[in-house]
Amino acid sequence: MMYDFAAAKHLSHRFGPRRMILMMGLIAALLPTGAANAQTICDGPSVTCDGQCVTCDGLGGCSCDLHGSGFLADMKRIRLNAADQGITFQNNLTQFYMGNTTGGNEQRFLYSGHGDYLANVDFGKLGVQEGLFLKVRAEHRFGTSLSGITGSVLPSNVAADLPVPNHEDLYITNFMITQALSEEFVLFAGKMDALDGDANAYAHGRGIRQFSNLGFVVNPIALRTIPYSTLGAGFAFLKDGAPLLSFIVWNPTNTTRTSGFSELFSEGVVLSGELNLPTDFYGLPGHQLFGATWSSRDMISLDQDPRIILPNVPIDRQSGSWSLYWNCDQALVQDRCDPKRTWGYFARAGIADKQTNPLQYFLSAGIGGASPLKHRTNDSFGAGYFYAGTSSDVGRFLETALGPIGDGQGIELFYNAAVTPALTITPDMQVLMPAQKSLNTALVAGLRMNLAF
Repeated sequence: MMYDFAAAKHLSHRFGPRRMILMMGLIAALLPTGAANAQTICDGPSVTCDGQCVTCDGLGGCSCDLHGSGFLADMKRIRLNAADQGITFQNNLTQFYMGNTTGGNEQRFLYSGHGDYLANVDFGKLGVQEGLFLKVRAEHRFGTSLSGITGSVLPSNVAADLPVPNHEDLYITNFMITQALSEEFVLFAGKMDALDGDANAYAHGRGIRQFSNLGFVVNPIALRTIPYSTLGAGFAFLKDGAPLLSFIVWNPTNTTRTSGFSELFSEGVVLSGELNLPTDFYGLPGHQLFGATWSSRDMISLDQDPRIILPNVPIDRQSGSWSLYWNCDQALVQDRCDPKRTWGYFARAGIADKQTNPLQYFLSAGIGGASPLKHRTNDSFGAGYFYAGTSSDVGRFLETALGPIGDGQGIELFYNAAVTPALTITPDMQVLMPAQKSLNTALVAGLRMNLAF
């Protein structure tokens, strides 16, 4: 059992993206989300805290009563039976209504959205091959994003521009096959996207579950060398099921809209590696991540990239580019009843080749995680600050198109309010100081609604 993505793309052309969204919303309302409703009675082992069951809050993942009758109960059984057979789905439909209230290039509010449809297949459970897995992700966008409105280099709601700006078609951005050779070592190959890298407990989430601004989703310092979606292969050493050390060989050009085989390594190669070390400071969970990228591609201009808002201007020809980056997350508070619920601080830093990268260095820091409010166990929050240092070499080329250029800064605050286990409403506010000196500070405000199904 797999999604027929070709059929889905055909339907999106036939019915249009907004009708598809309504259809998906109806389906999502009928399908179980994997998290129990507040009134659901747990029949599995539960953890009690002050006389309260905390395993049904959407984070604990408890097993719940499925012995009812009717369509919803039947659908729950079907979905759980599929999971037992090794097929799981994790889908998100996210909508934004955000606007720039002052400063920047324009002051107006815009509606946009993003669909993210993920399927994972465990061929071991299907009886095909032990340790063999398939990951398939399809994405599309709709509406009009804020790109170019605020004047900031980093998109304020990056998901609204992915996978391809100004296109509403459905694209496959991941089709990755993984073979585990042991519990500690895996090989993988296929089409991959760059948003899964630079993982962080409190500042990641693909722009739909945590922060919306790209500056808090991944470190933008590495985006010059690694395209959004392209072919690649690599290996990873695991610890407790999570990547400890990974290494990937990538095709250097973005092939989101194609399979990528016709141009595989035609313009060089990209090498990247990450070391993600778990920590236990103060007896609380955390991570220290170190990453590096190198590309052999000839850099002759600033390619159009939805993750960075810059004009496509020529630069001095350079052979190759590189970046180094680091991030950390550290829990400060952990729920004694549910260890998965934490909140703490995060930080990022990175440097890059100033001759080819529009960003010479990048810094960010903040706090986030599960809501500290006692009776809002499904909510989450975040507050962060970033500083993007413009390259002195590439900056002089940008000045020919934009005028005087400095460094960019930004702040983002959000609160994810769980309306139901499947639906969150997120008020979001951002203060963005553009690198373009002729622009005033932009104040972005709005709402994000995410439906997980």
